[in-house]
Amino acid sequence: MIAAAVHASSNSVQLLLLIGSLSLIPAVLFTVTGFTRILIVLGFIRTAMGTTSTPPNQVLVGVALFLTLFVMHPTIDQIKNDAYEPLVHHKISTPQALERAQEPLREFMFSQVKPQDLTLFISMAKIKPLPRTRAGVPTYVLIPAFILSELKTSFAIGFLIFLPFLIIDLIVSSTLMGMGMMMLPPTFISLPFKILLFVLVGGWDLITRALVTSFHAG
Repeated sequence: MIAAAVHASSNSVQLLLLIGSLSLIPAVLFTVTGFTRILIVLGFIRTAMGTTSTPPNQVLVGVALFLTLFVMHPTIDQIKNDAYEPLVHHKISTPQALERAQEPLREFMFSQVKPQDLTLFISMAKIKPLPRTRAGVPTYVLIPAFILSELKTSFAIGFLIFLPFLIIDLIVSSTLMGMGMMMLPPTFISLPFKILLFVLVGGWDLITRALVTSFHAG
């Protein structure tokens, strides 16, 4: 009876840990994948065109999620082959599976992180001696460096997205001022032209290709 009680208690603890780990999935999605970069760039597109609520947030998050799955597919496959399947078939323990699962994610983050950001967090962590290989960089240092790099990259892409739309706004504003129509909001006139430009150049195709290749070029 005592053994049964201990076993039941152990199962309850495992269930509690599982539920707790599920709550960390959104944090993992934001911090160790390309989700942050993709979502910020999509937000820049909407802001640059001036369509404040189109596409809606739910659509942007959905698009960002599936583009993230597309970008992360090789990493997910490696985690599945190296960690998940051996764990399911009881070939390795849970700690070993977690150790194996983080390696593909670390490789992905190392391929995207900027050296100066990694150096910044290594110096702030006061790691002595300085790591000479990737294996010597702790994950708690790599993750914030990766996040900072993703923010920098997404804002750089966003700046390039804003330029053509800014030019249209300037042209429309100058034209309206020259015609003496200063009371007419420039955005009311420029919005159709910006949407037309985006459609004619195949904006969604270009943005999607640029986002995916930005990870492959990392």
